[in-house]
Amino acid sequence: MLESIKGDKVLWGILALLAIFSFLPIFSSSTNLVYVVGKGTPWGYFFKHFIILSIGFFLMFSIHKVPFKYFKGISILMLPIVILLLIYTLSQGTIISGANASRWLKIPIVGISFQTSTLASIVLMVYSARYLSKLKTKKSNLKNSLLQFWLPVFVIVLLILPSNLSTAILLFSMILMLAFIASYPLKFLISIIILGLTSLFVFISLARSFPEIFPNRIDTWINRIENFKTGQSADGNYQLSRAKTAIVSGKFIGLGAGKSRMKNFLPQSSSDFIYPIIVEEFGLIGGVALILLYLLLLYRIVVISYRTKSSFGKLTVIGLGIPIVTQAFVNIGVALQVIPVTGQNLPMISSGGTSAWITCIAMGIILSVSTKIESDDDLKIENNNPLNILSEID
Repeated sequence: MLESIKGDKVLWGILALLAIFSFLPIFSSSTNLVYVVGKGTPWGYFFKHFIILSIGFFLMFSIHKVPFKYFKGISILMLPIVILLLIYTLSQGTIISGANASRWLKIPIVGISFQTSTLASIVLMVYSARYLSKLKTKKSNLKNSLLQFWLPVFVIVLLILPSNLSTAILLFSMILMLAFIASYPLKFLISIIILGLTSLFVFISLARSFPEIFPNRIDTWINRIENFKTGQSADGNYQLSRAKTAIVSGKFIGLGAGKSRMKNFLPQSSSDFIYPIIVEEFGLIGGVALILLYLLLLYRIVVISYRTKSSFGKLTVIGLGIPIVTQAFVNIGVALQVIPVTGQNLPMISSGGTSAWITCIAMGIILSVSTKIESDDDLKIENNNPLNILSEID
């Protein structure tokens, strides 16, 4: 079995460590889920998390076996599909507490819900890597790139924006970073940034003028920023104050696994605010160790990107890997009250099915790139073997 696992072994190890560690805070915080949902047991949620991660690692294993060059064509085929999914999801008009929350799509028959924006992000990143990888061999101009590249980018980002501002900003920022790395003309890039800011301003103006289309969404964004600046909020501050209490309670070595007191008072303690529970139970040591693990993940992503010879491979690894690490630090930053509440979960740790699966799919593609590096290294060693001359003797 282990022989069939290819690619970067250190990356496999990091992902396995994150997955194994996640069972401790998930099991601990599941008591809050039992109380809020009103059904189920901690062991039931523990088993559900096990099934979700098992499926995720199966997806990762299967995808890493696919030669990464095929993802170029897959991204082109998937692009119109994810756009249609985003349109359909946005048209659902889901309202939670008076605010627009049209980000979840429920799959018929199986009854599983997933965020279409996460799937769209992966497809768009691979599609962007495919286009930008051709810049070195094909001269780009703003007119051509607007139609072939930036139009799909703006369509997808604007479809995500109404229901998920943080994801839209993160995605657009990562695309800009990818374009900069690929040596996209700076004067064109500045024009795109200006166009992006203008589009955001127009959207905010329309949302304020027609609040019935996007109920309370702009007010939610503004309130989060104001609450972060002033530190005063009836609802948002409740979560942040409980998160702060949990972190302070952990001190240096923590209260011990499963002994968190704030898990029953902190909303979303198993998802968006799972990091404070980790620090409360495992202390500063556990919190720092988790951050170091994500930094090691970032390091391996950079190493894989540096070692691959393919421009498409380099950009794909950066485009898929950096957002995952960024999402982790955004989640931790919210818990530490460094940035406003965003709604981003902790990759490979937080509960939730489809978000973990999408992360595993992205990591599977990265491992596919690293598998190609391994095969190239093996071929190089084989070609450099002086005994190869014996095979050329008639």
